[in-house]
Amino acid sequence: MSTSSLGMISADSHVNEPRDLWSANLPPSMRARAMKGIAATEDGGWSLILDGSHIGKAGSSEAERLAVLEPDHRLAIMREEGIAGECIFPTIGLYVWMLKDPDDGKVSCRIYNDWIHDQLERQSPRFRCAGVIPTWRIDDAVAEVEHIADLGLGAAMLPTVAEPSYNNRRWEPLWEAIEAARVPVVMHQGTGHDMIWYRGPGATVANLLATQSVGPRTAALLATSGVLERHPEMHVVFVEYNVGWLPWMMETIDFYTESFDRYGTTDKMGSARLAGVNRPPKPVITPQLEERPSFYVRRQVHATFQDDQVGMQNINITGVDALLWGSDYPHEEGTYPNSRATVDRLGAQLEPDEAERIFRDTAARLFRFDPEVLAAPA
Repeated sequence: MSTSSLGMISADSHVNEPRDLWSANLPPSMRARAMKGIAATEDGGWSLILDGSHIGKAGSSEAERLAVLEPDHRLAIMREEGIAGECIFPTIGLYVWMLKDPDDGKVSCRIYNDWIHDQLERQSPRFRCAGVIPTWRIDDAVAEVEHIADLGLGAAMLPTVAEPSYNNRRWEPLWEAIEAARVPVVMHQGTGHDMIWYRGPGATVANLLATQSVGPRTAALLATSGVLERHPEMHVVFVEYNVGWLPWMMETIDFYTESFDRYGTTDKMGSARLAGVNRPPKPVITPQLEERPSFYVRRQVHATFQDDQVGMQNINITGVDALLWGSDYPHEEGTYPNSRATVDRLGAQLEPDEAERIFRDTAARLFRFDPEVLAAPA
């Protein structure tokens, strides 16, 4: 049986939001600051448009761009591609965390979450849509997690970079709320930070590579800081970071943890003592985890890919469940309309049970798809 006949789940799909989604729904006092789109910049990055227009797929009309919001249209594409279910994320909404005002951010997140629930989530059990979480204030973040859980949305989307960083204890109420809601955390490439790292020749591609490096950094921090150990039921999905970085990151954080653990304490590393100050020595590595950091990554961290041979060849290190395939429909760099051929080529090198988990079952479990729905054709 070909892999593409499994009834796949795309763990990475998107919508194209209407240009006026926010400007038409924000309170009048906020409308001048409403998000309207994203656009490429001359120096190789992307910028949020507050007073312009959203750009769509190359050569597409506005009608074509918004067709992906129609459930029947999406279901027809899914049948064509052999996809039984989609995990759906925003496009313009990915840049909500670029807003500066906490109230603007809070209201903008709620507008998107209520809209995506009505537009797609409640239209078919084959759609599992993520809600975006306002991270400017922790109370707002917790309240929105509870709201999307009440709506029945499929995931809680956080920026990959946040202030303060995710090892700060300030975030504990949010981790507790997410764990209680039984939804995965989703962190999409390029969220929560400026993607312009370089300017000039070669910057466009180099900036994307630099942006992808943020995924391993955040995953490592969640593991080494003890966040994943304290919240064993919380799973984190890194979207559009690919998966080839996972084995390298896992081995690297284990290596440095074990290396510095051999020093024992800061005193044994030769750290200077202030004159007259008697302080007890501290472990070089804090916190002291019960397991190696890679244990928690393997148990709770996942990443999506479209076509990643390096990641496929290292599942002996990462484990099969770390890998989630996604088509990235309808974005230009996605696998549509060639998803079947891509998946069959990738799946040919796997054992049948591995292919089932990578291309269907792990996403079905994390995003809580109805098994009966997935057993029937789209």
